[in-house]
Amino acid sequence: MKKNIAYLSIFVVTVLAGCAGGSKMSKSAAAYNNYEENLSSYRTTYPDLPKEENLVPSQSSGPVSAEAGDPVDNDLQASLTSFANKNADRGVYNGFTILVYSGVDREKAFSTRNKLYNTLPSQVKAEMEYEQPRYLVKVGRYINRIEAQSLFHTIKQEFPSARIIQQRFGNQEEEEEEIEEAK
Repeated sequence: MKKNIAYLSIFVVTVLAGCAGGSKMSKSAAAYNNYEENLSSYRTTYPDLPKEENLVPSQSSGPVSAEAGDPVDNDLQASLTSFANKNADRGVYNGFTILVYSGVDREKAFSTRNKLYNTLPSQVKAEMEYEQPRYLVKVGRYINRIEAQSLFHTIKQEFPSARIIQQRFGNQEEEEEEIEEAK
């Protein structure tokens, strides 16, 4: 019983000591209640923007003339032509294709390819490759992944295991010539 009274008295003394220290902290915090600091001299200021009616027609956000984009269009066309010429010289390019089937079952690969011929638009061609020991059925050749997305979603409804993969493509004309030479 004496132990309980001792513990209780220690607890009460600790609580009272803790409360007494809090009053000193509140007094020191009260000293900063009226503190102010002016930082306006350090802030960067910018001139006001001119109003829309005071702008020169070339600066307004109104309709843009057809001539405004010509220099950019010409530069863009020159860059695209240069890019196409470099790729033509190189003979290969990196891109994306849709892999519809990958497996060792030859019959399933042929049936997948035939089903694709029946479901896809006529301009899209399904290709079947054999990389020992597996058969691959692929559709399309795309430079960007986003180009393949619309056809991918169409194929995905019929073939849930289809996916877009990276592929290195050769020059189509050279590939066709090699195929004809092999015959």
